[in-house]
Amino acid sequence: MSQEQVYTEAGFGQSVPRGTRPAIVVVDFSYGFTDTQYPTAANMSAEMAATRRLTDKARAMGLPVIYTTIAFHPSEREALPWLKKSTGMAALMVGSRLVEIDAATGITASDPVLVKHGASGFFGTNLAALLTGAGTDTVIVTGATTSGCVRATVVDAVQAGFNVLVPRDCCADRAQAPHEANLYDMQQKYADVTDADDIAAWLDSLG
Repeated sequence: MSQEQVYTEAGFGQSVPRGTRPAIVVVDFSYGFTDTQYPTAANMSAEMAATRRLTDKARAMGLPVIYTTIAFHPSEREALPWLKKSTGMAALMVGSRLVEIDAATGITASDPVLVKHGASGFFGTNLAALLTGAGTDTVIVTGATTSGCVRATVVDAVQAGFNVLVPRDCCADRAQAPHEANLYDMQQKYADVTDADDIAAWLDSLG
């Protein structure tokens, strides 16, 4: 039995319903991840450009565009288990350029930026409240990294009761294998993995 047959027979990979009030969550497109002068970063310019196409459109429609960034206080360097496992992340210090959202994303002063200390955009933040308060029914998740904070945010979005869409060309990772593996798994279990063209057309259809 093929891999696809295994998942299909188990009832995975169904299509996600699309509502009428979407929001875009842009995960961790901060300089620490996008500016290759930093060891934690990779070249994410194409993914940021694809994301900006969607965020510009959503913002013009009055839809929420919410950014997240990871930022630690110095006291957390030795205290947090995550920073013992992923020591490079300890460079993402509050007040440093690494935690600022990359201007290439097209972020505006009116866009919320949620500071997180874990992988998911929902963990320890008011993201769920912001989405619920805006009447959001469908969350479009973009950003970095696909196998880390994007995936964690997607899983928590589903668990928080939102339908989730993931445009693959708006998500970036440091290596192709984990990027593809996690897109596949999200498609099977948590979200519809699509692309920016599809999302843009859907947004246009909402008027």
